[in-house]
Amino acid sequence: MYRLLIAFLLLPVLASSRHPTQTQLAAYAAQAKKVTIIRDKWGIPHVYGKTDADAVFGLMYAQCEDDFKRIELNYIEKLGRLSELNGEKDLFNDLQIRLLIDTAEAIADYQKAQPWLKKLLDAHAAGINFYLYKNPQVKPVLLKNFKPWYALLWTDGSIGAINTADLTIAELKKFYTGDYSPTAAVPVIKNPHSGSNGFAFSPTMTKSGNAILYINPHTTFYFRPEVQVQSEEGLNAYGAVTWGQFFVYQGFNSFCGWMHTSNNVDIADMYAEDIRKTPKGLFYAYDKKIYPVGTRKISISYKEGNTVKTKLFHTYFTNNGPVMAIRDGKWISLKSKNRNTQSLVQSWIRTKSKSFEDYQKAMDMRANASNNTVYADAHGNIAYWHGNFIPIRDPKLNWSAVVDGSTSATAWKGLHPVKESVHLYNPINGWLQNCNSTPFSVAGKNSPKKADYPGYMAPDGENFRGIAAVKLLERPIKYTLDQVIATGYDPYMPGFEVLVPALLRAYDQLPKSDPLIEELKAPIALLKTWDYRSGISSEATTLAMEWAPRLNTAIRRVYINPGDKDQVEATTEFAKSARPSDLLEPLKATLTDLNKRFGKWQVPWGEVNRFQRLTGAIREKYDDDAPSTPVGFGSAMWGQLGSFVSAQFNTNKRYGYSGNSFVCVVEFGKKIKAKSVLAGGNSGNPDSKHFNDQAAMYANGQFKDVLFYKEDVLKNMERSYRPGD
Repeated sequence: MYRLLIAFLLLPVLASSRHPTQTQLAAYAAQAKKVTIIRDKWGIPHVYGKTDADAVFGLMYAQCEDDFKRIELNYIEKLGRLSELNGEKDLFNDLQIRLLIDTAEAIADYQKAQPWLKKLLDAHAAGINFYLYKNPQVKPVLLKNFKPWYALLWTDGSIGAINTADLTIAELKKFYTGDYSPTAAVPVIKNPHSGSNGFAFSPTMTKSGNAILYINPHTTFYFRPEVQVQSEEGLNAYGAVTWGQFFVYQGFNSFCGWMHTSNNVDIADMYAEDIRKTPKGLFYAYDKKIYPVGTRKISISYKEGNTVKTKLFHTYFTNNGPVMAIRDGKWISLKSKNRNTQSLVQSWIRTKSKSFEDYQKAMDMRANASNNTVYADAHGNIAYWHGNFIPIRDPKLNWSAVVDGSTSATAWKGLHPVKESVHLYNPINGWLQNCNSTPFSVAGKNSPKKADYPGYMAPDGENFRGIAAVKLLERPIKYTLDQVIATGYDPYMPGFEVLVPALLRAYDQLPKSDPLIEELKAPIALLKTWDYRSGISSEATTLAMEWAPRLNTAIRRVYINPGDKDQVEATTEFAKSARPSDLLEPLKATLTDLNKRFGKWQVPWGEVNRFQRLTGAIREKYDDDAPSTPVGFGSAMWGQLGSFVSAQFNTNKRYGYSGNSFVCVVEFGKKIKAKSVLAGGNSGNPDSKHFNDQAAMYANGQFKDVLFYKEDVLKNMERSYRPGD
């Protein structure tokens, strides 16, 4: 299926590219004069530009100052060029990207872009290239000259923006290496730790009488910095921006705020193709006619030692999309929309919304293919949309499985208008929540009804964070910013309210002669009195957090397909049906492990669970002997709203690497009031004082005041400059 070509080229030669021309440098310098960057006392850049394009130029320059390596890596990935850094192991990751994200289409979209958009795209590349010119000590590993169409490769700021339905890299590799041996399809399991929490409170629920929005994305740490970007053309957005992108992904402006949470809405489908091999070549059948299979040669370079080799793939396409696998002798193609210029346009214009009506117009573009939206505004509106880009399909079919690709009966029939999607505006209870859970509990008993929607539109089930959120938000409280923060960091974990009683019952069923009775007596007694709340000093939290991941993996599945048991149902069923040994042996293993690591099993959670940031590298290093900070909250898997996913990295202690990243709460009154915190700090440079200046605050759930207005920024200014100064 592929041919091996060898090019004996040194990697630095491959990575090199031309410097900016004098004309380009003059244009960069002229644009830089229209931009001011003010760094506040937290190192957060507040970027002020005359035009939107000037603001984008300054924003990209500031991002590069804080962590250029993450910007470059994001675009290396979206260009399908990771193999040039990491070698042959990433070859099929790159092939998947090349099949789903076509650079030729991105270039064509740039060339025909509306003038206002082209200015933003030009400014995006110019800001990065000007930074590289002004900072020759920064050595890109591959991309020395950013192109204005790069931003059109990654049109959604989500951490999970690529959707391949149920198709895997392993299947792609088998197909394009000619291995047609039958294997069982292994379903793609979305990362259960990915996701977010979003809460919106109407004026009836707050002490001030103003709407409040809680923004709590759960991502890998350092995935997004905190910024403000403003122009004289109506732009004034504050929040988190994904490295290398020019729109605020989670955040707010003077009029409204937006928070995104991940979902499992069906937006990509698998088709079994009817392939015909003829003397004239390959054809596929469609509605009783045959058409030639499309082909494209894709050449991918990969590093091997000090040389670069190239593999040439002959890839195949039908009217449904690229062929990505073979199952039961059938070629499987994928229909998706993983690159969509309209998504980038939507992501930009929503940041400039000045009313609920403006935001609804942005949603009417139906281009957001990866997220839900939780919304609040200065007029007291709150809203929730479950997904946005949702193809119309036959609801009688199971779209989570492979469907027949040879008939138009399975074709997409356009997109559902927003009014047909699962959404809710201004519910009478006065609050909305989504924690990557079902939209049918978004407002408690005032939520939309599942029976009113096709299964592919909202297959998401309930999870323990959703359970916790509804329980907390149903309390009769008038919220302040600080009370919203306290709610978002509530340490209660309802998952253990299901699992721990099952463990206690299993222990009580042991025969009196069983040695486990004595061995587990003390830890069982400790868990029996536990209130299912985590904390730095809690030994029960350590036991529970180390024990639960050793149980059945089915109880950790958060994203489900239609007809599957959701996390709460699966956990409840497991707790009822598990044999005593299924619960007790993992506890015994936990004690053994803790004793080995710490010399005892009675270890407070804060001694085990730590925040540490040492190097700023993409793959951070962790060291038990180096300074670290205790963290009282943990994985949100068991229903805790705040998330701190930690693991061992050849260490005895656990170190966080994902979860709460940028967290913000904003109140929309006559003036914006907001508070935020960021994992570690805004800079990726370990020599910067803003590398770890928020670490202690982050670990303790303590927020800083957001400096939204320029007069406040100036009072807390650390430095004011123009790009290139």
